[in-house]
Amino acid sequence: MNRTNAILVTIILACLGLLGFAMYLQLVLDMLPCPLCVMQRYAFALIALACLLTLIVPKLKRAAMSASLLFSLIGGGLTGYQLWVIAQPMGSCGVDPLSGPLNSFFIAKLFPTMFQANGLCETPYDPILGLSIPAWACVWFVVFAIGSIYLLVNKPKEQSIFANKL
Repeated sequence: MNRTNAILVTIILACLGLLGFAMYLQLVLDMLPCPLCVMQRYAFALIALACLLTLIVPKLKRAAMSASLLFSLIGGGLTGYQLWVIAQPMGSCGVDPLSGPLNSFFIAKLFPTMFQANGLCETPYDPILGLSIPAWACVWFVVFAIGSIYLLVNKPKEQSIFANKL
């Protein structure tokens, strides 16, 4: 497996792991997702899909990695906004205006457990290893953005029939 494929598989597994952890927090620890959390879940899923598309159709690498970078930046922006909302003493994410349209997406109806917003953005939860859940999401979005940029600018080395194989 070459380096590009290893990075793609790692990003896919990390996104799936994060989505699985979100399900654990929701179903086992009863932490209801707010609209911003659900939009971040969409971003993680779309990053994984873009990387999967790159694995399946390598010719679409540039477009798919550009999409992955865009989804990473959007997710990072969402987490930044959520961190700002949490930092406000009496702030609210506007759960009523966001929940209705977000919960009416077809994907939210197909997978309601994963993609339906039921919680409030300003609900305080205990930090995990010193960081809040949105802060961890932001860290991961930055990691995925860096990985996407690397894959965008990295040109695969051409193989020569005379190259030494070690």
